[in-house]
Amino acid sequence: MSSAPVHTAYLSVGSNIGDKAANCRRGIRALGAHPGVEVRCCSRLYRTAPVDYTDQDWFVNAAVRVATVLAPEALLDWLLEVERAAGRQRRGVRFGPRVLDLDIILFDDLVLGTERLTIPHPRMHNRRFVLQPICDMDPQLVHPVLKTPMDGLLERLTDPHQEVWPLDD
Repeated sequence: MSSAPVHTAYLSVGSNIGDKAANCRRGIRALGAHPGVEVRCCSRLYRTAPVDYTDQDWFVNAAVRVATVLAPEALLDWLLEVERAAGRQRRGVRFGPRVLDLDIILFDDLVLGTERLTIPHPRMHNRRFVLQPICDMDPQLVHPVLKTPMDGLLERLTDPHQEVWPLDD
């Protein structure tokens, strides 16, 4: 990594097409192929119920913490490239099936809203498949807008349809 300032970002990883766990693992490995990105910590993998568009197969999800010298938009560009290399095609139903999905959830304590990118991720606090894996790594990590730790946000979720189960593998 270069001598530029190093940032900490939390990313969500998911797949519900093909070998979902392998897709997630390959995606996580590919993240670190960029010289400006280093994967520092990874949650366990979870089998998760689909949210929003529910007429699809269950997902495998995880979260990773990376150190990066990239700016948020450059990191987003890299995530999109990793998705494309995995075979992701952005068409069809929003929140629909995908071979690999990578999202920036948090980037330092930055609050950002542009046409392309919102940080923190605007739906993270309502999604068990994001919060549970982040809690594996750092349950006391504080949401920069809501000023609440991740485990507190997770405790607030009451939707029984957001099932999250550790993947046995």
